[in-house]
Amino acid sequence: MNAQVRPKAVERRELCNALRFLAIDAVEAANSGHPGMPLGMAEIAEVLWRGHLKHNPADPLWPDRDRFVLSNGHGSMLLYALLHLSGYALPLEELKRFRQLHSKTPGHPEVGVTPGVETTTGPLGQGLANAVGMALAEQLLAAEFNRPGHTIVDHRTWVFVGDGCLMEGISHEACSLAGTLGLSKLVAIYDDNGISIDGRVEAWFTDDTPRRFEAYGWRVIREVPGHDTAAIEAALVQARADCGAPTLVCCRTVIGHGSPNKAGTHEIHGAALGAAEVAAARAALGWTAEPFEIPGEIRAAWNARATGAARQAEWQRRFAAYAEAHPQLAAEFERRVRRRALPANWCDASQRLLAATVAQAAGIASRKASQNAIEALQPLLPELLGGSADLTGSNLTAGRSSVPVRRGGWGNHINYGVREFGMGAVMNGMALHGGYIPYGGTFLTFSDYSRNAVRMAALMRQRVIHVFTHDSIMLGEDGPTHQPVEQASSLRLIPNCSVWRPCDAVETQVAWQAAIERLYGPTCLLLSRQNLPHFVRSAQQLNDIRRGGYLLADSDGPAAITLLATGSEVALAMSAREMLGTAGIAARVVSMPNCGEFDRQSAGYRATVLPRALPVLAIEAGVSNFWRAYTGFDGDVLGIDRFGESAPAAHAAAELGLTPQAVCARARALVQGKRPS
Repeated sequence: MNAQVRPKAVERRELCNALRFLAIDAVEAANSGHPGMPLGMAEIAEVLWRGHLKHNPADPLWPDRDRFVLSNGHGSMLLYALLHLSGYALPLEELKRFRQLHSKTPGHPEVGVTPGVETTTGPLGQGLANAVGMALAEQLLAAEFNRPGHTIVDHRTWVFVGDGCLMEGISHEACSLAGTLGLSKLVAIYDDNGISIDGRVEAWFTDDTPRRFEAYGWRVIREVPGHDTAAIEAALVQARADCGAPTLVCCRTVIGHGSPNKAGTHEIHGAALGAAEVAAARAALGWTAEPFEIPGEIRAAWNARATGAARQAEWQRRFAAYAEAHPQLAAEFERRVRRRALPANWCDASQRLLAATVAQAAGIASRKASQNAIEALQPLLPELLGGSADLTGSNLTAGRSSVPVRRGGWGNHINYGVREFGMGAVMNGMALHGGYIPYGGTFLTFSDYSRNAVRMAALMRQRVIHVFTHDSIMLGEDGPTHQPVEQASSLRLIPNCSVWRPCDAVETQVAWQAAIERLYGPTCLLLSRQNLPHFVRSAQQLNDIRRGGYLLADSDGPAAITLLATGSEVALAMSAREMLGTAGIAARVVSMPNCGEFDRQSAGYRATVLPRALPVLAIEAGVSNFWRAYTGFDGDVLGIDRFGESAPAAHAAAELGLTPQAVCARARALVQGKRPS
């Protein structure tokens, strides 16, 4: 059956029930999962996927496909059923292994695990914010690459959301920005069923959601009966009509629709129905097929491979014409969007940029060194897409080639406003979409606001760059609310998150280049407000920066101690080394800008940098426990295990014990075998 021809009503009901019972059967087999949402959104999903979603199951990465995001990711079996029935490489056996070890049907959708899943969802609201990033990437790519008579970027982003997504604060941040930027290719479909885990939401969630989104500048389609396919069809046709704004479709549904005794209750939100209720649902809906059995005519009606192949082939013809008319643009599109590759001259150009930074020998703040790196990288990497959470002048995330992103136009620098969490999740969506390398800035202490988005980037293995400035108590007068002490160590604990805290402009340039080259995970750059001295290095030391930790200064005689430092405290260690030398204590200084990279080096290399025979004193303006892994029980850590002080930087440092004299005192005690209390 042609997927574009509408079946008669009874057949459509069966198509919806196929989704319902695949979800029911999988949750029952696992005795775990969330059947309520799949049962409640089946009609909405059927209308969207069979009539409006542009996709090709044979090529889940086709660049001009529509993006579909299940923000209410607990209802993952709805998506798995859609993917399976549409013809993606998700066989029935994987649905039978729902929520089992190493299956392609994990409890919440995970990008890179299941073909056709665009983003990992589960933490509510973040999928919606990812969708905003995807829609923004589409809008910017269209402005950058489309030419008169040649439209190669023209797709929508569809996102299912529930009450939980809209209760989370991130929805306010991301949706407000989406309205301001006029993301007209973004359609959110709200499953308004009035139920969450604790029961009816009216006791704790009484927002007028339609008016809220209208205030953001969205078009709102109200009061759509969520089980009436004709009404849903009309609403989605309206949603596709460009009005210069994103669209929210508000669908009234019954959670667990089709379950005679549990529909409309919180009991069906997150638990299997049980054998008796499954039997009752089968009888109520007239579904006679065995568990996991889909009748052939229903399976054929769902299959979208032929339609998808035809749509992609038509796009390929248009792209071929585009490539003939605009060969350079087509080649750039292929590189950035299809291959996600760096420019062919990247290696040589990046080496020249590093050599220029070394030659400048600038004693500047690492936030300024970061801006210099951005300005040097922008002409080489047009895909760099920056931004800041209302701190552009402090984070220095804009360069001379930066163009502000404004409604309806192209730009490469986003004013996110005071929306740190939203910024992080929107950047994840842009990275997932492809075509851009997003970076965004805020103060390090406010990384706490965006931490879960950083974690999700690490989990999804997405290249997102976080510029976290004002990285220590040395920012001074703003006081303890703005002075980070635990944040650096906290970010280092996130698996697959690369954290750089460079000690000068050279290490900052290396950190930026490493972040660009890191294809499968986020990078956090922790940068200083205050100026940092330049350090002279040999060619070998320059190479060793990439190894995360290296010997910056050897001792002038038989070494008695290793001073291990990172960021601005490297200068502190170097000053203490000179003072210790005059007192007859020979000290080595190790700079460790990236602990994770150092940990991945060979045991032999790590032993040359931190010889076990020498005591180690680690120095960082932050919590001390993290560094015990490098100092051992015989070493010591000079850190800050309290909050900061509101005072000029030098006074705060003296009060908190971050002075060369304090380093020398701790080093002498360690050499003499006396651990200070």
